[in-house]
Amino acid sequence: MNRYILKPILIFPLLLLFFSCGNSEGDSGNDQPEEIKKNGGISLSLKQFESSEMELGKMQEMMFPLTVQATGIIDVPPENKAMINSYTSGYVKQAPLLVGDEVKKGQFLLSLENPEYIQMQQDYLDAMEQMKYLRSEYERQKTLMDENITSEKNYLKAESDYKRNLSKYNALKEKLKMLNLNPVAIENGNISSVIRIYAPISGGITKMNINNGMYVSSSTPLMEIIDRDHLHLELDVFEKDIMKLEKDQEIKFMIPEAQSDTLEGLVHLVGTSIDGQKRTVKVHGHFKDEEAKSKLATGMFVQAEIITNESRQKALPENSVVSMEDRNYVLLLEDQSNGEYSFSRREVITGDTFNGFTIIKNGEDFEEDARFLTKGTFPLITE
Repeated sequence: MNRYILKPILIFPLLLLFFSCGNSEGDSGNDQPEEIKKNGGISLSLKQFESSEMELGKMQEMMFPLTVQATGIIDVPPENKAMINSYTSGYVKQAPLLVGDEVKKGQFLLSLENPEYIQMQQDYLDAMEQMKYLRSEYERQKTLMDENITSEKNYLKAESDYKRNLSKYNALKEKLKMLNLNPVAIENGNISSVIRIYAPISGGITKMNINNGMYVSSSTPLMEIIDRDHLHLELDVFEKDIMKLEKDQEIKFMIPEAQSDTLEGLVHLVGTSIDGQKRTVKVHGHFKDEEAKSKLATGMFVQAEIITNESRQKALPENSVVSMEDRNYVLLLEDQSNGEYSFSRREVITGDTFNGFTIIKNGEDFEEDARFLTKGTFPLITE
């Protein structure tokens, strides 16, 4: 009886020892991957490296621009922008153009109609007819005065009547010219109830505030014309950066709402007065590429950088750096042997990015001949 009980008692501790050893080996196998993950270690075979078209590179010293940030708009000079108004009120008779139409200086824009125009022309003709009589009377009285035949009173009255009417005649004549009514044609009997308005500059119509039959006054803005040949940058720069600005400094800018491409310009003028509320100064910039203007429109919002100087910095290609949870990382090559690449994940402090390279502010933490993964970094770090 005791013999049968003894054997199971001896076997049981052996089984415990066996399973205990087995579990210990299994735990050891799981600990190693955890340790690699913790240290950021990543290993790749040569085949994986080449099939993923990965690349290695060293940190470089490069010249990076020192910039001043600015915002602004695309604009034109005042002389290249025209708001069309009428010198008098009237009803719109013709308005054949639309927003976007291009016009030449002197081209017909619209016409207005009003019975008052007829009265103005009639007043002009009356002044012209009176002119003939009053001038004749004035000359007669002057002759009589020279011969002491008439009194000075009669002479002065004739002179006053003539000059007062001459002033009225000339004033009406200028008014008619302002309304684009030809005084010579009116004197020949061609009276019109319609006036025509012509383009004061060449450009494109950007606003149209009228339609046929609409009543407009002299204060009503009828339409707007902008000559886009003189588009420029109108930037606002904060007061603290004014002393860094000079003419002909390079401008890098983009239109965030329209395109992501970076365009180039040059500083043309720097303002000399500060906006009291925003504490900024105006900077006028010209485009380097004249063809780029064809894609732009006045009023577009601009984000810009004005390059004021340069500094030498250590940098890596921007694809080398991966951002995760407000931190930036790179993969440093630790070993390359036996057809295998070993990398470690290292945190870096980054600066500005320019022309595809990012400044590494803590570049001195790495050896001069250190090599980094410059292509294919993102999937390895994020995984």
